[in-house]
Amino acid sequence: MIRELELVVLTQDVPEHGLKAGDLGTVVLIHEAGTGYEVEFATLSGETLAVLTLPADSLRPAATREIAHVREVA
Repeated sequence: MIRELELVVLTQDVPEHGLKAGDLGTVVLIHEAGTGYEVEFATLSGETLAVLTLPADSLRPAATREIAHVREVA
């Protein structure tokens, strides 16, 4: 189960917020025993891009053997 303050990976694009599958976010709240999550997506400088409520199937935990990839947001 994903926990609060855990890094998660978006598994699908959210174009209305400029987010793409693979973007990293931080869980800030867990809804109904993990059926959904409030996730903050931010730039590397700390600017919040979006705080979204997302269903569990649109996220996965970030793995310890993964490397982050950088892209510029629009």
